[in-house]
Amino acid sequence: MNIFALLTNTDLFGQFSDKSKELISAIADSREYAKNQVLFMEGEKGEALYLLATGMVQLSKSNADGDRSVVVKSVKQGELFAEVILFEQDQYPVTGIAIKKSLCAVIPKKRFMTLLDNAGFRDEFIRLLLRKQRYLTERLRTLVTMETDDKLFHYLRQHYGPKDRIVPGISKKDLAAAINATPETLSRILLKLGKKGVLVWKGKEITIQKGFWGKYGG
Repeated sequence: MNIFALLTNTDLFGQFSDKSKELISAIADSREYAKNQVLFMEGEKGEALYLLATGMVQLSKSNADGDRSVVVKSVKQGELFAEVILFEQDQYPVTGIAIKKSLCAVIPKKRFMTLLDNAGFRDEFIRLLLRKQRYLTERLRTLVTMETDDKLFHYLRQHYGPKDRIVPGISKKDLAAAINATPETLSRILLKLGKKGVLVWKGKEITIQKGFWGKYGG
C-alpha cells in the first residue's frame, strides 16, 4: 500500500504539506484485517491510530449495562479514526471491528507523538483536528434532525456515492445500527420504499430509482 498516496487522497491529511505526509508515511505500517476481525477493544490501552484504505470498520460502544453494543460510527475509506488516544485518553473509548475485509494504515502512538516535537508538523495537525471537530459537530447536528429514511439515504450516499446500484457488503442489521435505528424500523422503511419503487434491497444488492439522487435533497 502506498501510504503517502493514501494520505494525499484523504479529506484531512490531503492538505498536509508533502514533508508532513512523508513523516507520517515513514512511521506507518500497512495491516490487513479479515471480516469480523477486531482491531481494538473498548478499554484497551491505545497503542495506535488508524487510517482506513479499503473495506469498512464499525466503531461500537457498550451501553450502560454492558449487555450490548451501540454502533457509534461506520468508518469510510480515507477516514482517520482512534485519534482520540493521542490527547484525550490512554484507552480506546470504543471497539473497532472490520465488518468486511479491510486494509488500514496503522500509525503507532509513541512514534506519532515524536513527530509533534516538530513545530511545523504540530501546527498542521492541530488545524486538522479543529477542522475534523467542526465537521463532526455539523454532521451530528444534521443527523439528529433527520428522519430514518433520510438517515438511510445519507449513509448510502456518504459511503457508496450517488449510485443506482449498490452492493453494501454489510447486513441489514449492521446498517440499521449504523444509522441508529432498530432492525425492525429499517425493515419497515425498506418495505415502504420498495412499494414506492424508490429503493429495493434484494439479496446482496440495493437498487435505487434512476434519477433519485438528482432530486434528493437530504
